[in-house]
Amino acid sequence: MSESVSEAGTGTEQAPADDPAAPSPLNVPRTPTGNAEVDAQLDRLADADHLATDGHVAVYEDVHRGLRDALTALDTRPGPAAPSPSYKAPSPAYQHRS
Repeated sequence: MSESVSEAGTGTEQAPADDPAAPSPLNVPRTPTGNAEVDAQLDRLADADHLATDGHVAVYEDVHRGLRDALTALDTRPGPAAPSPSYKAPSPAYQHRS
């Protein structure tokens, strides 16, 4: 006898316990990196633990976008000044004189 799982008399369907699309914690350890922006994105991955598998993609894409933005921000932060264009490195012959 094959019956779908439903609440008694309500007609509301419930997912069976072995439904592969049901939320299931991944329990993936997340080690802090020391970078607040990156750590916030990695913590966001825990949101996937509470979603059905079809909801994971949105979380992963959001985290990927945030990590990409954090890396881009590193490239745009001021750093040491580049050598001026008028600077010329010593010639190789000069560097090997004794």
